[in-house]
Amino acid sequence: MSASKRQMHLGIFVLGTGNHSAGWRYEGASASNSSRPVLESIARTAERGKLDLFFISDGLAMDAGDHPSFITRFEPLTLIAALSMVTRHIGLGATVSTSFDEPFHVARAFASIDHLSGGRAAWNVVTSASEKAALNFSKDRLAEHDLRYEIATEFVDVVRGLWDTWDDGALIADKATGTFIDKSKVRPLDHKGRFFSVKGPLNIERCPQGHPVIIQAGGSPPGQELSARSADLVFSVVNGDPVAAKAAYDALKQRVVKHGRSPSDLPILPGVMPIVGETDEQAKEQLTRLQSWLTPTNALTLVSQRIGHDISGYPLDGPVPDFPAHTERGQAFSKALLDMARREKMTLRDLYNVTAAARGHWVICGTPKRIADIFEEWFVAATRLVPEGVFRLHAAGSPGPAAARVARRRVATCGCAFVVSGWVTVCFGDEAGSRASRSKLRDVRPRPTLP
Repeated sequence: MSASKRQMHLGIFVLGTGNHSAGWRYEGASASNSSRPVLESIARTAERGKLDLFFISDGLAMDAGDHPSFITRFEPLTLIAALSMVTRHIGLGATVSTSFDEPFHVARAFASIDHLSGGRAAWNVVTSASEKAALNFSKDRLAEHDLRYEIATEFVDVVRGLWDTWDDGALIADKATGTFIDKSKVRPLDHKGRFFSVKGPLNIERCPQGHPVIIQAGGSPPGQELSARSADLVFSVVNGDPVAAKAAYDALKQRVVKHGRSPSDLPILPGVMPIVGETDEQAKEQLTRLQSWLTPTNALTLVSQRIGHDISGYPLDGPVPDFPAHTERGQAFSKALLDMARREKMTLRDLYNVTAAARGHWVICGTPKRIADIFEEWFVAATRLVPEGVFRLHAAGSPGPAAARVARRRVATCGCAFVVSGWVTVCFGDEAGSRASRSKLRDVRPRPTLP
């Protein structure tokens, strides 16, 4: 693909109280992730800024020591259904676990939201990693890690199969003949598998996208296999090291090819959180202020969750212990954080400071121009760094006019309120080369002229 046809994509991974654990303490910041006006404002601002995706994560257990946005939050499907009524173009992504739900319900819900939104729904497939969540669903514990992904693989197959039980044009509604549907275009699924038995068909006609976007973020080998086989987009973890990013990119793309897909079928979206100031020094001061509000109490929960090992018995100012590589929790963050800690000889407190700022993602401080230059460097160098040029950016501030060549226009005008309102995702995707970029990110709105 020629460079002129490649276009950067933007999205926001929303945390109502801010991505930084202490972000809610900032002046003008929201103190709740369950505020309809706040989330509507973020969605409308993101759409006004020509972003492609508004994304919501989820968890199915509450821990008082957790990130503030995880202590109280909307059920994601309910939220994106509501937001579909106040937005017109931006894609709406929601997280739903395959560990505590049924394929028919998930297929029907996302098909419904795809209809309600005019073809803007996306499903982030997760397997759940919290043992506490199992206790909320009449289970003593979660299934073993790899088994959860075996369940998820069949779950996704069933959901996609249900979406295909209706063909385009099956609904006729011919008043003259009295024919309501073309029965030849609707069929049962008749799935009988290891974990699920589903008759079908789905009781809603084929949705605008046919298949809503499927997002996945698993970093373990089973998670990467699920992504390579079934996902349209993949969320990943980077620390600013292009060599490591390229190695991870290549490894996943090799799996994609093994499943008979083109490498361009699966864009990869690594995550970054920018903290934006009028000067580089001002941006660093903002981060320093946020970091000053951290406490050891909330360090325990956050770091333990991210690395998948309980650190409550270890001194915060001691070295990071040599934890086993395997964890039943999310393995991508665990590996990225522990590798960084060992490489840089970090203490647990150092590791906490990094985790609290962006929950393990890459943090960039600086002016809009500096941040825009970094994104552009990765985008332009995509053929040797991340060939599809896909990037996910977690916003601690709103890109200003100087970032217009990256963001295409100013993303927000609400200053510090946006600093703590969530993540921004920058997807350096191939406009025509990727099915997700071409037809699934709803990239249909007019683009402003670049300065």
